[in-house]
Amino acid sequence: MKHTQFIAAIVAVAGLAGATAALAQSGPGRHGPKVSFEELDADGNGAVSPEEMTAQRAARFAQVDANGDGKLSVEEMQAEGARRAAQRAARMMERFDSDGDGALSQDELPDHSKRGDMFSRMDKDGNGAVSKEEFDQARMNRGGMHHGGKGGKNCGQKQGMGQN
Repeated sequence: MKHTQFIAAIVAVAGLAGATAALAQSGPGRHGPKVSFEELDADGNGAVSPEEMTAQRAARFAQVDANGDGKLSVEEMQAEGARRAAQRAARMMERFDSDGDGALSQDELPDHSKRGDMFSRMDKDGNGAVSKEEFDQARMNRGGMHHGGKGGKNCGQKQGMGQN
């Protein structure tokens, strides 16, 4: 039971992080919400113009801006994050709940070992331990650069991943 709650908490946090990142201004290296070409091509002419992209972004913003004040409050972003987390959790359940009991056991979770051993990838010097430098480098490579970070020593802290 505790394991299932832990998984749900991870999914919720990931959803919130994804929602706030998606709502941030787009720019080089940033990843917004996934939108199909057909959604962007509002006039259906087979090409997407800068105006269509701007209009789609404004529509997404307005969708999250529940009170219509032209600003996103923490509560509005949290609500969007919760909505996305719920969708992601439902998709995970549908995809991985092989016995149909409405819960995911550890055996039903995806086997990420097929992607390679994360510990070995982090342990760059192969000494059987991960140093703070190796940990920070792995965190920067995985999180900081993929979420619009600038890289560098304090990349994790800039992305809200600093020490508590």
